[in-house]
Amino acid sequence: MDTSTAHEAVLLVDDDPDILREYGKIFERMGLVTLSAQNGAEALEIMQEKRVDVIVSDLNMPVMGGLAFLREVRGIDLDIPVVLVTGEPELETALAAVEFGAFHYLKKPVEPEKLRQTVARAVRFHGLAKLQRQANEYDELPSGGLRDRASLEARLDSAIEKLWMAVQPIVRCSARSIFAYEALVRSREETLPHPEALFSTAERLGRTVELGRAIRNKVSEIIASAPAELFFVNLNPTDLADDELYSESSLLAPFASRIVFEITERSTLAGVNGLSGRLDRLRQKGYRIAIDDLGAGYSSLTSFVHLEPDFVKLDMSLIRGIHTSPRKRSLVRGISQICSRDLSVEVICEGVETKEERDVLIEDGLDLLQGYYFARPSEPFPKVEFLDPC
Repeated sequence: MDTSTAHEAVLLVDDDPDILREYGKIFERMGLVTLSAQNGAEALEIMQEKRVDVIVSDLNMPVMGGLAFLREVRGIDLDIPVVLVTGEPELETALAAVEFGAFHYLKKPVEPEKLRQTVARAVRFHGLAKLQRQANEYDELPSGGLRDRASLEARLDSAIEKLWMAVQPIVRCSARSIFAYEALVRSREETLPHPEALFSTAERLGRTVELGRAIRNKVSEIIASAPAELFFVNLNPTDLADDELYSESSLLAPFASRIVFEITERSTLAGVNGLSGRLDRLRQKGYRIAIDDLGAGYSSLTSFVHLEPDFVKLDMSLIRGIHTSPRKRSLVRGISQICSRDLSVEVICEGVETKEERDVLIEDGLDLLQGYYFARPSEPFPKVEFLDPC
């Protein structure tokens, strides 16, 4: 891929040659490198070969429309600003564009100065977004000399050797009982003190599959003695490409009917070849599927379509303070009704920390709850004291 940094590059996507020429002249006068494509499929090929800082795309195109193109772009780059241009904007389309992270939405005919200003802001935004993501990744890694690769390899080796599983109960309030447990990875390696640092280091070193196998092996050591029938196990999308996951010799295979694989959104599902077939293989073996953090962003909503889950877990940002937010309450109630009534998908609310939050969720028909109010993650197996009517 060409990553030259001499000039920012804008990728212009439109099936109208006149638009390509007109917009191209504007961008060239701005000092931008202009790349052109007549549809989304061509544009995706260009993105694989060239550096792109901003995308300006028509919404209505042959082969691949603007929204479909935007979804594919987000599978490649979470930060790149995408400006969508359309002749007849509709509310539903605009909302979908925002949901998938469109930077701006312009109506044709676009005034040249408006286009110039929008693209200039998008270029600045992209630079800031890249710096912020780099800073976040840097902060997640251990400090000092550990950032060199050899030291990171050694620390990750130690962390994997020292893995252990904390568990947190998921409560069915109507039965005043523990419905399931979620397994949460921990390590006693002090230089990788929390899961984010652990996963970030594994990703940087290309060892996520190895880490995933180690986690699943640790789960197999505790699941047999679990007092609850179901066990939720976090799965990175990269784990879905690991043949060991589907093997009869897998240490989790004997417990398949008790395991719900909780797909996390650390990386995109777009890179998983044959996703539908892989999920079918897991289901045939008895595993079930859950989506983590529904409501946290466009990625989890996209996953809902691809994964056809048995369970969804609502992001804690929707649950925190729900008793004081009519908007959150209405949104959670609506998601729950659609999932349970129309899709036969069970909903689990994560992050329940107070009695007030619990009471509102129960009143609105949410029955499966998880959070510090009931029990903090700890070594197997924490109990739940039902001190008042649930």
